[in-house]
Amino acid sequence: MKINLNDARLYGIIDLGYVEESDVTHVAEQMIEGCVDMIQLRGKGKSLDELTGYAARLHEITARSSTPLIVNDHAEIARRVPVEGVHVGQDDVLIEVARRKVGRAVLIGKSTHSLEQALAAQREGADYIGFGPIFATPTKPDYAPIGLTDIRRVHAEVSLPIFCIGGINIDNLQSVIDAGAKRVVMVSALLKAHSIADYARCATDMLA
Repeated sequence: MKINLNDARLYGIIDLGYVEESDVTHVAEQMIEGCVDMIQLRGKGKSLDELTGYAARLHEITARSSTPLIVNDHAEIARRVPVEGVHVGQDDVLIEVARRKVGRAVLIGKSTHSLEQALAAQREGADYIGFGPIFATPTKPDYAPIGLTDIRRVHAEVSLPIFCIGGINIDNLQSVIDAGAKRVVMVSALLKAHSIADYARCATDMLA
């Protein structure tokens, strides 16, 4: 699968804290129908074997539409399932270590919470970064929101694709775009939407 991150606009996360096991594949199908460009599987507190099982099921669906599937935290999953990428946080393994663990060419993204961390991730060899949390978010209650002010600056100083994340929804998306964002991640707003496909389509239209 040839992946051009520059064309990606909307990144959806299937967070197992919000999604029941029985709904995981349906949520992925809805995201794909709504033209989400990338999908991440995130399951804090789940075992490696459990997450590997979820990733295998999801990849069967995402591969049909050539939608990259990214796994959060655990590079080892990408040795067992042909996912397209791994996403690491500030407290996870270094990107170089993650690449070694995977043992093949995949995308590696990194979460960053400041301009300094964004620049460091670029030096470290990330393929893309998450930048946030822009707003307060129930998904990451321990992180203070960084606001809109650094979005334009991080885009000026970092040449990687940047996905703004954290509390972003349809109601505040325009303010994030106006602040300089080109790409965003949606988690709870998308997962709790009455129609995930319609909500995603609305967001992708705004980001076009």
